[in-house]
Amino acid sequence: MEKILNPEALDQKIAECTEKLNDKLSGKGGKRAILVCGGTGCLANDSQPIFDKIAEELKARHLDDKVSVTRVGCFGMCSQGPFVKILPEDTLYCKVKPADVERIMTESIEGGKIIEDLLYVNPVNGEKIVHQGDIPFYKKQQKVALHGVSTIDPLVIEESLGCDGFKALRKVLTSMKPQEVIDEVLKSGLRGRGGGGFPTGRKWQFAANVNAPQKYIVCNGDEGDPGAFMDESMLEGNPYAVVEGMEIAGYAFGATEGYFYVRAEYPVAVARLKNAIAEMRKAGLIGKNILGTGWNFDVHLREGAGAFVCGEETALLNSIEGKRGMPRPRPPYPAIKGLWGCPTCVNNVETLAQIGYIIRIGGEEFAKVGTEGSKGTKVFALGGKVNNVGLVEVPMGTTLRTLIYDIGGGVPNGKKFKAIQTGGPSGGCLTEKDLDTPIDYDTLVARGSMMGSGGAIVMDEDNCMVDVAKFYMDFICDESCGKCSPCRIGTKRIYELLTEIVEGRGTLETLEELKDLAKITKNNSLCALGQTAANPISSTMANFYDEYLAHIQDKKCPAHVCKSLSKYYIDPEKCKKCSACARACPVNCISGVPGKEPYVIDQSKCIKCGTCMGTCKFGSIIHE
Repeated sequence: MEKILNPEALDQKIAECTEKLNDKLSGKGGKRAILVCGGTGCLANDSQPIFDKIAEELKARHLDDKVSVTRVGCFGMCSQGPFVKILPEDTLYCKVKPADVERIMTESIEGGKIIEDLLYVNPVNGEKIVHQGDIPFYKKQQKVALHGVSTIDPLVIEESLGCDGFKALRKVLTSMKPQEVIDEVLKSGLRGRGGGGFPTGRKWQFAANVNAPQKYIVCNGDEGDPGAFMDESMLEGNPYAVVEGMEIAGYAFGATEGYFYVRAEYPVAVARLKNAIAEMRKAGLIGKNILGTGWNFDVHLREGAGAFVCGEETALLNSIEGKRGMPRPRPPYPAIKGLWGCPTCVNNVETLAQIGYIIRIGGEEFAKVGTEGSKGTKVFALGGKVNNVGLVEVPMGTTLRTLIYDIGGGVPNGKKFKAIQTGGPSGGCLTEKDLDTPIDYDTLVARGSMMGSGGAIVMDEDNCMVDVAKFYMDFICDESCGKCSPCRIGTKRIYELLTEIVEGRGTLETLEELKDLAKITKNNSLCALGQTAANPISSTMANFYDEYLAHIQDKKCPAHVCKSLSKYYIDPEKCKKCSACARACPVNCISGVPGKEPYVIDQSKCIKCGTCMGTCKFGSIIHE
């Protein structure tokens, strides 16, 4: 795209691109559009071959002047991908395979028919749903940070311009003073979406109040929570909105350079962000004298090596500087003394993705959505034991029940809901009594969990909560940078105590030691990793103490997860003496005489692998 030299030229370009995008999505002139999901999850399931094959088929059938095909970002309902959406009908096909493309072209595009077996099936009532807008997963969502993510081609800057892109940047550069921008963000009540929840406007104000020749804005894209993919999807689906938010932040508090810090395990996000920066540079929206206003702003990209602790802002700054990613003592806070000793604001991807929207509609309007202390919307990566696994954006104040059942479609296979863990590995586990809890920063903390960056893992009756706590503590031990002793030693010792419990070696004294260590680690660690590390322990002990006692006193795991406490038996009344289990056993611990006597498992040799249970067709294996 040619360089945009002034605000008037940008207005004209935005008008042209908006009309073109609207025409494509609305089917003006009888032309139809096919959107193919290009998010990482769908790419891993062959959405690229699907896209390529559709393009080939359109050309071969001489339909390329009547039907367009576009690769877009994440559709959200990842468990149902890859997706192919047909406009203007709003027909959504799920779990599409490359082999389905010819049918879609022949039956749906040319024949005007609906392909029933590719439609979404409501897990609640078995209803097949044709239109995306009618699917319950989407009905209670509100897209702000995810604006445009499943609509535009993330590689084409013109599509971003057609989807409200850079209207906010134009507004602040031509009609707002820096302090007015900060005031608008303060009015909005926006709090940092990376987990800390600190008011974004206040952070910018701190940096603005410092008189310094150089200031920086840093985007934290080092998303490391297990099961989290919110920031990744935003950078993949609409990177321009995040860059625009970074520029507005820089203008507000006086930064002329911005750094993106994105983990290298996100190759698609990194590639699309690089492309967006390059496209914006060509268009004159990054660099010197932007829009002829005399304002300069440049953007850099750093790829993180995957250290979870680099999600902590001061460790991230060390990493950008080429140092080992370890937290710094605070104060001084980065807004006063950050990158290379200069005032620096660190905001995460989702925070910056909301800035353009706030400027476009105004802070007061933005603040109408949400709760008293938590304004706007929040993006969650909903995963675990839930039917509709995926990316969700809901207004603050939405209940956990709505998130799990109305949007998530409930727990699969008729299993009973047991817990939801929010806030990543350092979050807490909430139970059935918390289902009507509104999702916001303060309420979740009061319930023993936290918002975090937006991970939400659902668990059912088959999950052992002691094992869950052990899993997260294992992760935290691996990711501790080791700088401070309470975290380095405390988390390791907590993990060892949990191991003793799941292996049947725990005592009541072990539980008391766990409680004490949790407090010590929380109160004395240097950064949030150690300070919140004990949350999974504290919340599971508070809500599932009986499971801990069962492991210790009864030497049993109620969920039959912990192998050391599990036992497999053969019911002699049900045994058909067929020898199938004995033949399948990898350690030959099952003995008996075929056709003559029931088989028996030697408990001293059994490795609790469960192969026998999976092999027996008669339900004669008992797992306790």
